[in-house]
Amino acid sequence: MEKLAITALQDYQTEKFTKRIAFKKGESVVFVLNFMPGQELPTHTHPNTDVFILALQGSGSITVDGTASPLTQGEVLHLEGAEAFSYRNDGTEPASLYVMLTKVPAPEYAQNI
Repeated sequence: MEKLAITALQDYQTEKFTKRIAFKKGESVVFVLNFMPGQELPTHTHPNTDVFILALQGSGSITVDGTASPLTQGEVLHLEGAEAFSYRNDGTEPASLYVMLTKVPAPEYAQNI
């Protein structure tokens, strides 16, 4: 068994959002994305994988295939790999997203940034 404290992965930086890997097993990876107010994740896809996102803390806006909707603490969503999405912390507090990719599309998707 492996066990981590989510708070250890909630690392906020004023310069840019952060990504902290929790687990990488086989073709799956779990990580936490951390955003200060105003920071954003650019539009991208995860080809040939499923993406599951849980809003751990804060609030923001997620845009999927050009359609924006709010994403607030405690909400969870599923995206198919071909869906283009972005996220922006448009709240006043730090925000964190818990993300699971069921198949890592390329090695760079499983690295801290």
